[in-house]
Amino acid sequence: MSERTGGTPPRTLAEALRTRDNDALAALLRTRPDLLSPVPNDLSQLATRAGTRASVMRALERLDRFTLQTAEALAASTDPAPYDAVRALMTGDEGDPRIEAALPLAVAALREQALIWGADDRLRLVRTAREILAPSPSHPSPTGLGPTVAEATAGMSPGRIQEIITTAGLPSTHDPVSAVTALAALFTDRTRMAALLDTAPPDALTVLDRLVWGPPYGEITSKPAPPVQWLRDHGLLLPTSTRTVVLPREAALHLRGGRAHRHAEPEPPAILPHPSASLPSASRPQVVDSAAAAQAYTALETIEELAKEWNEGGPNVLRAGGLSVRDLKRTAAALDVTEPVAAFWVELTYAAGLLAADGEADERYAPTPAYDQWPDLPPAERWARLATAWLGATRTAGLVGGQDSKGRTLAALGPDLDRGAAPEVRRHVLDLLASLPEGTAPDPESVLARLRWERPLRGAVAGRPEDLRARIAAWTLNEAEMLGVTGRGALSSHGRALIAADGGAMGSFPKPASRAATGAELPATGLQAARALAPHLPEPLDHVLLQADLTAVAPGPLLRPLAETLSVIADIESRGGATVYRFTPASVRRALDAGLSASDLHAFLAAHSRTPVPQPLSYLIDDMARRHGHLRIGSASAYVRCDDEAVLDEILADRRSHGLRLRRLAPTVLAAQADPTTLLDGLRVMGLAPAAESAEGDVLVTRAHAHRTPPRTPPAPVPDGPPVPAPSMLGAAVRAIRAGDRAATVVHKTLPEPAAAAAPGGELPRTTSAETLATVQAAALTGSAVWIGYVNAEGAASQRVIAPVRVEGGFVTAYDHTADEVRTYPLHRITGVAELADDPA
Repeated sequence: MSERTGGTPPRTLAEALRTRDNDALAALLRTRPDLLSPVPNDLSQLATRAGTRASVMRALERLDRFTLQTAEALAASTDPAPYDAVRALMTGDEGDPRIEAALPLAVAALREQALIWGADDRLRLVRTAREILAPSPSHPSPTGLGPTVAEATAGMSPGRIQEIITTAGLPSTHDPVSAVTALAALFTDRTRMAALLDTAPPDALTVLDRLVWGPPYGEITSKPAPPVQWLRDHGLLLPTSTRTVVLPREAALHLRGGRAHRHAEPEPPAILPHPSASLPSASRPQVVDSAAAAQAYTALETIEELAKEWNEGGPNVLRAGGLSVRDLKRTAAALDVTEPVAAFWVELTYAAGLLAADGEADERYAPTPAYDQWPDLPPAERWARLATAWLGATRTAGLVGGQDSKGRTLAALGPDLDRGAAPEVRRHVLDLLASLPEGTAPDPESVLARLRWERPLRGAVAGRPEDLRARIAAWTLNEAEMLGVTGRGALSSHGRALIAADGGAMGSFPKPASRAATGAELPATGLQAARALAPHLPEPLDHVLLQADLTAVAPGPLLRPLAETLSVIADIESRGGATVYRFTPASVRRALDAGLSASDLHAFLAAHSRTPVPQPLSYLIDDMARRHGHLRIGSASAYVRCDDEAVLDEILADRRSHGLRLRRLAPTVLAAQADPTTLLDGLRVMGLAPAAESAEGDVLVTRAHAHRTPPRTPPAPVPDGPPVPAPSMLGAAVRAIRAGDRAATVVHKTLPEPAAAAAPGGELPRTTSAETLATVQAAALTGSAVWIGYVNAEGAASQRVIAPVRVEGGFVTAYDHTADEVRTYPLHRITGVAELADDPA
């Protein structure tokens, strides 16, 4: 692509942009959407904005490794640099067909993003990009190159320069400039440079080997060793201070064989299959889908378990926001998972809009009203809403437990967990998994290597060996497995459906599924994923298998009423493909407290068990029912009454009852200074089964009271920079920029004197009222565009290019090319009008 204007090379980036067609300008704005905020007035302003440090840095961060290496080679070359010089820096003296084939695409990508401009014989890197990428003492280049001979000798005395070139075997010159040029020419001449190095001591070559690939700087003493002194005398090491020397760029390139980079990487690393993958290829997809579906069902059960745990009001919200470490540990214990995994489920539930803070004075977390509708949805749809919420969430659960920039611990549900890059990385990781054959799990290290190739600069800027994007990618692989998007490490069929329906650009956010429980329609991504998952989910069962060891085994997912009742009667002992419930005295008492009778429990178990009800379980139920309510607790502050005086004697004699401060009021009544709830809990700890009673003496049935937050909207994703504009927005922006540029640069026809249509010096055109009216009327009849000067009600003057449509009542209605919209202008505010030399319409 040659950027020329009428055969003349462009002198500035703005001139180079003027040679581009509308599609090329739209491509620039699409890849660098930050240039559109707000829409530039003209191409000069667009070029200025494209050269700002923040915009250039954002563009560089989104380059792949090879394109960035090409830009770094340009920064280490002359300005401007011919294409052949860049190719020589990338391929070296020996050449490389792979690099030569990939280099035109890299140059085209840099030019498309306005990071370089000019024709291939005069490639120019944007000045800000050169400042960022060029080698300097304060910002070493990734190439490992140092300054040029001219830069390194800028502060050196003329006498010292003459000594260096004389020692190197060059004739002395009459001025320092020619001396520096001669020394640089020596270092770039392969033959003469090789002859010079042949005379170097072996230890001197060893010193050069340490510096050649960078860093090029070294420290010396006041009396350097003979090898270092030889290198200094011959200009192969030039002083940058009294204690440091540097290897000049020209000498380093000779020692490198002309290559700017030690390892140029023109091709992305391949995504390799996991070395442990041993399943036959024919059975892999079915095994992967089954494993992913099982994990998806487990994910749904975990969300329900979390909601039940916080059903009556969850942990308190910290003053700074979020969940305390103690509450996270308690939640992890309740879910029987590790704390990082618990943080993931809590954050996912929050992102899906099923969990929030209640906003009360003593603020706590609790399920939202949306959760009450969520369990009634089909399992596949519930999972799809979780998966789409996870895919588009910017909240990053993996950060929980780490520290922010101020050293404060990041808490689950806290305010500082948003990372704008998370949705892009998650989606791209899934895309990489989708590129493998179905049922094939990737090697995680190859996925991370691919991401580092695609966005290398972000890790370099962060200054860490593993930047945030790599960490998010590693978390994504684990989270996708927990959520059931992948099975055995491979992308499932419903995982492929989750990303296949999304044709948006990388980094755009999927429509949040946070209104999951409200019954709102799922986006296309969720609907297709739900349809793909549904056949792999097991049908809910209406029975369990009771065993003699007081356990019940659910060989699969249970119908909701059965699962809810069973969770009241028994405690969940283990989860997995088969859930194990254990009956205990406390669980049976819980059922009796909820209002179930012994006959209800016997009938329920007989109806839903495929095996006979074991005798020990029947005895346990009958025994607890016989003892339940034998003691009665009321409020006197609280009292205990029992017809069996011996039981009350045992209570008074038990040391564990001393904290309740009991005293006998009557042979069958004990009074306590504790409240009824504390008294109930205390006696239950002693192994008794008391029942609460009302003021009338009736047994109170205690049921859990669900606590819900007010209606809450899910957390909105925090974008990583401006979103990619829609095609219609791009078209309108390009037209507006073109119109503004036309208004600023177009050649205007001058009207005959004394009208003076176009005043010199860029001033507003000046015409009489009659001439203005006649010109705009003629333009309205012919459909042509004109150039006007306009002063608004605030007195601000501007130039505009308009296409008049109607002129009546002292107003002209026209399409304003500068503003890209139809506007109406009072004729008395138009200072003058002139026709365009070339009609833009």
